[in-house]
Amino acid sequence: MIPMRFYYPSPGFSIYWESGNGKELAKRLIGTFPEKEEIEQFIPRLFETDSLADQVIREVYQKHGFKQADQWINQLLDGEKIADVPDSLNQLVAEITMKPAWLNEELLEQGAMLCRRTGSIGLMVLRNYCLMGGYESSAINKPLVFTGALKKGAAKRLTETTEFWVRIIGENAIANPHIGLKECLKIRLMHAYARVSILEEGKWREADWGAPLNQWDMMATNLGFSIIFLDGIRKLGMQATEQEIQGLFHFWKYVGSLLGTPASYFPETESEAIRAIYAWTITQAPADDDTISLALALSLEPIDGPFPSKKWQRKLVYKTHLGYNWFFLGEASCKTMQLPKTSWRIYPSIQRFFVSLSQPVVLRSKNSYNRSIRRNRKTQKKIVNAYLESHNRKSITDK
Repeated sequence: MIPMRFYYPSPGFSIYWESGNGKELAKRLIGTFPEKEEIEQFIPRLFETDSLADQVIREVYQKHGFKQADQWINQLLDGEKIADVPDSLNQLVAEITMKPAWLNEELLEQGAMLCRRTGSIGLMVLRNYCLMGGYESSAINKPLVFTGALKKGAAKRLTETTEFWVRIIGENAIANPHIGLKECLKIRLMHAYARVSILEEGKWREADWGAPLNQWDMMATNLGFSIIFLDGIRKLGMQATEQEIQGLFHFWKYVGSLLGTPASYFPETESEAIRAIYAWTITQAPADDDTISLALALSLEPIDGPFPSKKWQRKLVYKTHLGYNWFFLGEASCKTMQLPKTSWRIYPSIQRFFVSLSQPVVLRSKNSYNRSIRRNRKTQKKIVNAYLESHNRKSITDK
């Protein structure tokens, strides 16, 4: 069955690849883009979900409550054996704590180091390229709409996404049971809870949209943190080493598997990632009213939120983010999402000039490279912690 959401070729994303900001990314592809017949082989993944996590929601959270479920999870992550815990939860924790044979911990840390080295640049890329750009897909937005994302406001998703990313990229954090593994398990179960709730409501149209939070969409979301993130930091003048690039894809392959998507679905090289994100984007239906509403909510988040504290500062941040949106996404996408044009779109180009000048110095020696990571990680945490504290959330300490 081919769902209505499968729309080839996508009108919006065709522009992105042919004449928009994706044109430069396409130049890095080794070989050719997949044709329609090859892409159609991925359609079954639109109906594939994380059945084990869904089972945990039904057998643990719905029957025993959130407090008891979270207590059991903490105990199991500590290695405790607990009587009467549903088998599904034991199986899930065992799966997430078992290191796969393909895992290379040195590469894993290389990928995390690149993320830390990006500092505030990485935060700008995540918000204004990866997150905002994803809203152009009307299909992937549907679970957000069904779970009330518009009513809850953009700040909630932005806060959760940023907090998750900053926590798991900490030094040796991702494989730590009480940092990376716990964060991934929390997000995995949050996705499952949303999926189970949506389906139980009975209004989801699977024939049109595929399954909510399906495995192809989960893979595409993951690629936002790897290939789109890599493209974004390059657009702002950063240079990534070959080992960092290899590490970045290895890192997000591991994270993706922890979040419940088969590891075999994830690319291991930049060229594979470009083909994978092309296959997904080129089949997206046109943007709709939900696209515009979500994009507007995210763009207005600085104006509506408590951070920064002063009104003039919030207006400045709003205009700055709009400038980055136009820089990363291009005119066609921004017009589709009805993001106002701003003279601040020139600022990222100025930033790119100065960042590109600094890169040879950063990569000159191991000492300068490590100094750059420490300095930028400190900046990263300072910005994010100020934002988290304004929203009454705990600070990130790297401990």
